[in-house]
Amino acid sequence: MSQRQLPVIVALGTTQTLAWASSYYLPAILADPIAYDLGISSNWFFAAFSAAMVISGLLGPRVGRQIDLFGGRPVLSGSNVIFAAGLALLGASTSGWMLGVAWFLLGIGMATGLYDAAFSALGRIYGDNARRAITGITLIAGFASTVGWPLSSWGLETIGWRNTCYAWAAAHLLIGLPLNLLFLPKVAVAKRAEGSAVKPHIQIDRPMILLSLAFAAAWTVTSAMAAHLPRIVEAFGATPAQAVFAGMMIGPAQVAARVLEASTLGRFHPLFSTRLACITHPIGACVIGIFGGPAAVAFALLHGAGNGLLTISRGTLPLAIFGPENFGYRLGLLGAPSRVCQAVAPLGFSLLIDSFGGGVVVASSMLSLVAFGALLFMPMPTAKLVMDDAPAK
Repeated sequence: MSQRQLPVIVALGTTQTLAWASSYYLPAILADPIAYDLGISSNWFFAAFSAAMVISGLLGPRVGRQIDLFGGRPVLSGSNVIFAAGLALLGASTSGWMLGVAWFLLGIGMATGLYDAAFSALGRIYGDNARRAITGITLIAGFASTVGWPLSSWGLETIGWRNTCYAWAAAHLLIGLPLNLLFLPKVAVAKRAEGSAVKPHIQIDRPMILLSLAFAAAWTVTSAMAAHLPRIVEAFGATPAQAVFAGMMIGPAQVAARVLEASTLGRFHPLFSTRLACITHPIGACVIGIFGGPAAVAFALLHGAGNGLLTISRGTLPLAIFGPENFGYRLGLLGAPSRVCQAVAPLGFSLLIDSFGGGVVVASSMLSLVAFGALLFMPMPTAKLVMDDAPAK
């Protein structure tokens, strides 16, 4: 990566870590205490979280279109304000309906502030040369669960869940907002902004359908594990301490896989690493199925490695196949089905765990193999993809 990209990568990596830790990874730690205090079922909490994911998916194409036209700086900066408002309301919630409104705001925040928006912003800035920048921010934000789960757990034990939510809200205003405003460059407004009411034509062809299917299946597994991995490994006999430690290992595994992508796999077309990403979770499921709770860390490492590669592929594979034109809008279209499936996953897997315990990894493994199968129908290009640091044309 070039020296010009480094400040943007560090800033976006930091704000992405904050955004993921305070939204996507929040329910795994705070769902039960919040539900208990509000007198509702934890499944209702996950239903609100699922609704937020649906909102995020529905808004994705529109958000991507705005980034294509005006750049990522206003959208990502605005997300920090929306996140702060949603988290503050979550902390102040005294009833189920207030919880629902809080997650409605957080759903808007996730649409405007998570990876799809960040990847779209990088595509808008660097064009075809965005692959290394995308990898760079995921190297940093790969620690979101490693940072987020322990911090939320510490906050729950020391200051309570309400003040923990307030603290995350303050972090968005004091850390995230300044970083996005100061380090994301202003970009020239696209000439087609004058006709922004007219949506660009994106053909829903075979590659689009296969990619949508693969991403939807794979990200359903990611969403389920983000919400329930500690609970799943405990069902295999892991102690609570082992479960928390296993969860903490996902972040390092993600980063290690992304280092491999940056150093070695980056020489190949992103389709290769995406296929690899889809088979590590089933391998991990076999390991914990055979060895039980003591293999919780191995399961988490294999799952985390695949998730680390998959996160990069979510941005680099569409860029490699379709190019940078209307990149944000295309990412929004590709991501909409996966966001809806991610929305169903926390509640759906919560119910499955209630019924089948650790056997739920059979379902998650089948979904991963569906994603792998869809990618097998996409031909591997004969020429490798090369991303240099030359300025985007």
